[in-house]
Amino acid sequence: MKRKTILFNLFLGLMLYVFLSCSAQKDREVIKDTFSPLSPGAVKLDGFFEDYIQNSIQHWNMGDLPYDQFVDFFRNGRPQFALGEMWGKAVRSGCMFYRYTNDPKLKQIMDETVNDLLSTQRENGSISCVEIDKQPEESELWERKYVMLGLEEYYEWVNPDPRVLDALIKQADNIMSIIGPSPKTEIVDVGWSATNIGYEPCHIESSTLLEPFMRLYKWTGEKRFLDFASYIIASGGTKNYDVFENALNNVNPWEMAGHYPKAYEMMSLFEGLVEYYRVTGDPRHKEMLLNLFKNISSKEITIIGNGGSDQPYHPYVAGEAWGNTALEQTNPDITRMMETCVGVTWMKLCSQLLRLTGDPLIADYIEKYAYNGLIGAMKPSGDGFSYVNLLNGMKVTDQGWGWKFDSLQVTCCNLNGPMGLAYIPYVATMKSAEGPVINLYNKASVSFETPGKRPGSIVIDSDFPLSGKIVIDLKLKKAEEFTIRFRIPGWSEETEMKINGEEVKVVPGTYAEITRRWESGDQIALLMDMRCKVIDAPRGSNRGGDNFQAIVYGPMVLARDENIDINYNAPVTLQAENGYIDVKQENPQRGNIKLQFLVPVEDGKFITMVDYASVDNWNNGKHVCTWLPKK
Repeated sequence: MKRKTILFNLFLGLMLYVFLSCSAQKDREVIKDTFSPLSPGAVKLDGFFEDYIQNSIQHWNMGDLPYDQFVDFFRNGRPQFALGEMWGKAVRSGCMFYRYTNDPKLKQIMDETVNDLLSTQRENGSISCVEIDKQPEESELWERKYVMLGLEEYYEWVNPDPRVLDALIKQADNIMSIIGPSPKTEIVDVGWSATNIGYEPCHIESSTLLEPFMRLYKWTGEKRFLDFASYIIASGGTKNYDVFENALNNVNPWEMAGHYPKAYEMMSLFEGLVEYYRVTGDPRHKEMLLNLFKNISSKEITIIGNGGSDQPYHPYVAGEAWGNTALEQTNPDITRMMETCVGVTWMKLCSQLLRLTGDPLIADYIEKYAYNGLIGAMKPSGDGFSYVNLLNGMKVTDQGWGWKFDSLQVTCCNLNGPMGLAYIPYVATMKSAEGPVINLYNKASVSFETPGKRPGSIVIDSDFPLSGKIVIDLKLKKAEEFTIRFRIPGWSEETEMKINGEEVKVVPGTYAEITRRWESGDQIALLMDMRCKVIDAPRGSNRGGDNFQAIVYGPMVLARDENIDINYNAPVTLQAENGYIDVKQENPQRGNIKLQFLVPVEDGKFITMVDYASVDNWNNGKHVCTWLPKK
């Protein structure tokens, strides 16, 4: 009995600590978000996205991943630079999935691998793949960043174990003991980027410690962690370029870091800046963030929602650098583009900015990547993601940085892809001070709390994006006046909305903010404008960039698939009128295809097109044609 009392008191103390920590974290933020995520488990998807999420969880996060071998890199050293990132990437998506599913088996896997990792902490406080006398080593800070992020996701969503927070503090203190102004080693002097390809050093990857340090500061309130974050920002983020000032001055993304404007690492760094801005409130930092978003979204993001390419600016960065990709996306010289790590980090940065600003345009970009680039990079078997994607040619490839564990090839990208899936329920429906915010219209059930602190639920019934019909049923314990925001996508030019049968006028590219006395049983019907649009190719520096067209159906991009059409890349003349084309939806020829259409071309003929995400060339060498050459 005495033992039970002691354990109960320890549990109460832990819960009180967590409550006080969360309250203190909010107090440390002088900038309050416009939107916030709902509680863990509040959003339950069904159908479309849920199939992809469960496929990844079962066959990757709870399937093939060798967590014990990831930990062995910290125990025994690693045979290749940066392999210490793998543990943190695998664990952070696992923890985010646990936030969504509350699956006890997944929790057990996370518990076991975290305990395993904690056993490798060295006497100087470091959790590192590098012996103490060789610290800091070129890729070590990048690896330690992911150790911290993995532990932080575990601490926040799975188990607020004091041992984890203690390990994080020791890790951070050790980093600060060796990194900083002279006589310590400057953070921009540690790294591999650019020097590994023979150019002046960049080392942007080390500065991405900004995000985990800011999260740690908000939990502990220890000023030394905030001071270190300030030091990172003052260092400019890279060895030779101040990327923060460049963002403030609207420098093009592909020019922000000289020879190495590595897209993934740059956005990861600016995720940390969002956290820093919430605490400091410096308006210059918000301007940097919004400028970067504007320039990436307009100059880098392609038709499928991802960006970065090898041509024409940075052929030596393997398609992982910014490259004016929005304009260059039909450039025939491109051989690699749109790294999955880039797309997922773009999605995460967008979710941060959506929370911060409440701008529906940002949610449009999340939707575009989720329905096209993200699931289009996923293996149909669920066990991984493509390293890069092409719009025309071989759509996916496993070729890129990684390591082979027995017969399993693990890359940075097939570890990052699941994090993108885990973010879908995180952003699908959110909350504001005035009420719920519906961003995505996948079939789902949602639990929320009204501004009056009463329980409510939202049920979204739809086969979207297969069609544009959406019915939303509201259930409340008691009638109450509050606001529900419904995102009206920018692509849906003629959306119809009715509340209990009464028509409501809405504007594309905005939130329909409906404030009324809501009652249980209220029903909202939406009909999205799913007419197929024809998009002309942008005209960058490439040859013949104006000789291509593409077709989009709602948020989904269509493509020709060599698996079902041997003339997949033959030039055609689309029979479009005023930018729209009248297609015929038909039953898919293969089980994995979500959408299939007959598309009219010249002489009364039709070509077959499917949604880009469904094209499968993982094991057969087949090709895709997204930008259709004109006849």
